[in-house]
Amino acid sequence: KHGLPCFPPAGLLPAEIAAIQNELLTLSHKMKPEYHPVVEVTLYEGKDILIIWVPGGNQRPYKCAVSLAKGMEYAYYVRHQAATKRASVTDEHELMKLADHIPFDDRANHHASLDNLNVRLIEEHLIATDSTLAKEVSSMPFQELCLVMNLLEGPLERVRPKNIGLLLFNSEPQRYFPRTTIDIVEFKDEAGDAFEEKILTGPVPAQVRSALGYLKNAVIKEFVRKVPGQAEADRFYNYPYEALEELLVNAVYHRSYQVREPVEVRVSPQKIVILSYPGPMPPLGKSNINKRFLPAHCYRNSRLGDFLKELHLTEGRGTGFPKIRRAIRLNGSPRVTYETDEDRTYFMATLKCHPQARAASRTSATISSATRSGGMSEKMSEKMSEKMSEK
Repeated sequence: KHGLPCFPPAGLLPAEIAAIQNELLTLSHKMKPEYHPVVEVTLYEGKDILIIWVPGGNQRPYKCAVSLAKGMEYAYYVRHQAATKRASVTDEHELMKLADHIPFDDRANHHASLDNLNVRLIEEHLIATDSTLAKEVSSMPFQELCLVMNLLEGPLERVRPKNIGLLLFNSEPQRYFPRTTIDIVEFKDEAGDAFEEKILTGPVPAQVRSALGYLKNAVIKEFVRKVPGQAEADRFYNYPYEALEELLVNAVYHRSYQVREPVEVRVSPQKIVILSYPGPMPPLGKSNINKRFLPAHCYRNSRLGDFLKELHLTEGRGTGFPKIRRAIRLNGSPRVTYETDEDRTYFMATLKCHPQARAASRTSATISSATRSGGMSEKMSEKMSEKMSEK
């Protein structure tokens, strides 16, 4: 109702399930080329329901009959916001471009085998996402489990893992995708002469969690500002964590895993810059990337996005930019700026430090330096710190 599921489910009778499956088979034959979705009967809240899973096909785009009458013509259909419409000539050209290749994360990797997928990592993912498959890991044959999760491609006697499986469920995906890392470079001064580098490896979700954990504990700082005539002090952060999280996950989600460049996070006293390659997909580009309302855009790694959504690391659906703006506004930070070039070869997001956090940090550094050199007593430095806090 209104696009949302109604609970509890009414459920289906066995005869209804059989009828729907037969109808799906008939409809699959009315597509060119034929397409067969994955259909599963599941017991949910004591009722039998039918789950129809429609992963991207290897032979896309697909045409369907304009109607179910005999001898009808076939046509392409596309989704425009909440409506499904027959594709225009322009739409058809765009479909052909998208069909030039299967998305990289959904392709079979012929340099790896089933043995290169780690059952423990898969089990951890299923438990983390509260999947019913978690209870069947020990009893289900491993190949069958991977097929159910759509991690394999090819004939049963010679299956190959898909790239998405190696990115998420192999402990060293860098063996197959060189420089698939998150590199955090922390500059200690404005000039950039002194810096520390941290290179995060491992499965993509583990990299994201490690990077976010490091940034949250080592970079993000809370500041307290006393307000005259007000009992509660104002609290703010040098960088809002929610915005930083969204920016980093966005870079990991939309980067190309064919480009041998890491996601770079450059931390300096005045800003954090997140750089990934290549740039955004059309229609996003240099001319509109900093506009408040952005057009709907294509996703480079749709399978990776699905898994990140399951782990609640991203929501997709274009909600990232509004979430970032909201976090920035609530913290009182400067707006985030985005940058790419005409050819969309890179994507760079700049998150600036809260101005009052910068001022407080500079003051603390000045006091600390003066105290170490003997130019100011500890008592005097405490008084000066109190005054700056009050200001």
